[in-house]
Amino acid sequence: MSVPFPYSLAQMQPLLREVSRSFYLSIRLLPPALRRPVGVAYLLARASDTIADSSTLPAAQRQQQLAILAAAIAGTPADAAVLAEIASATAAASPDPRERRLLQALPQCLAWLDALAPADLGDVRTVLLHITQGQALDIERFESGSSPQALLSAAEVDEYTYLVAGCVGEFWTDLCTRHIPGFALLPPDRMRVLGREYGMGLQLVNILRDAGADLAAGRCYLPADELELTAAGLLALAPGQAPARLEPVWARWHELACRRLEQGMRYAQAVNSPRIRAATALPALIGARTLALLHQAGGQALTQPVRMPRREVRTVLARLAFTLAARGPLARQFARLQERGGAGQWDNSPHDA
Repeated sequence: MSVPFPYSLAQMQPLLREVSRSFYLSIRLLPPALRRPVGVAYLLARASDTIADSSTLPAAQRQQQLAILAAAIAGTPADAAVLAEIASATAAASPDPRERRLLQALPQCLAWLDALAPADLGDVRTVLLHITQGQALDIERFESGSSPQALLSAAEVDEYTYLVAGCVGEFWTDLCTRHIPGFALLPPDRMRVLGREYGMGLQLVNILRDAGADLAAGRCYLPADELELTAAGLLALAPGQAPARLEPVWARWHELACRRLEQGMRYAQAVNSPRIRAATALPALIGARTLALLHQAGGQALTQPVRMPRREVRTVLARLAFTLAARGPLARQFARLQERGGAGQWDNSPHDA
């Protein structure tokens, strides 16, 4: 039997709106039965990500804090003083006031988690177990020394993108299958596969978008065996050399990201409810436009931020509302957003010929 939810959705929404640029828009489109578990999972994932990314704190301290939060999520009673200490230490290292407010709200987020219906609680705990495992691996891999490090192989890239995002596609499928009668045209097992690919594709978009900033910080999520560079080789790259050396590998993973977002649109097109179809498709639409902008930017994508402008996001939302996320218009909108156009400095590479 469901435990009465102790807080209204209206109390959760300000936190969600503060810490999410685009996913909050998807959550708003969901019915309340889905908004609660998805919203709680997102807030706790963002909190754990903030802890993992607090690079001014020692790696060992972040690993310990992440382990404490993961245990609390898994059901170990959380000591309020310990949570307050984690929030205080991490908040002091974060320049973002929104992240500080989220960390201070950890006890409230854990209370929301504990109040979920048993099946939803199990799903949220499972997905957050994967996500915190991925974040812990991230600290372990990239905090071992001062030299830049890269993931070693495509298998490691796939492992990372599954743990922090692919599992979310499975989570979304399990929730929707349970809560929404006749959720999809395809069977749940097939939707889980598509959802996993979709989530991994969205994380690849993040990797490609942030490749330059990550490299500057001593990290590279593109595989070292494809780059044919050691950590020392990465360190030796001058800013002007990075685009030329990274381009062939970056381009291959860009193409894979495109294909995985196409799987995401297959997923969305199989969803029967127009409202949930819109919520499901929105990240793919934003991701497709981001990939197109990255392609247009060419090598400059490694030296300057590339993001979809907010006015374009508003246009996408307006079109979804106007067409009621009907399948035909949705497919055409995705195709338009995929169009690369422009003339980045990589456009004449063999990959694009």
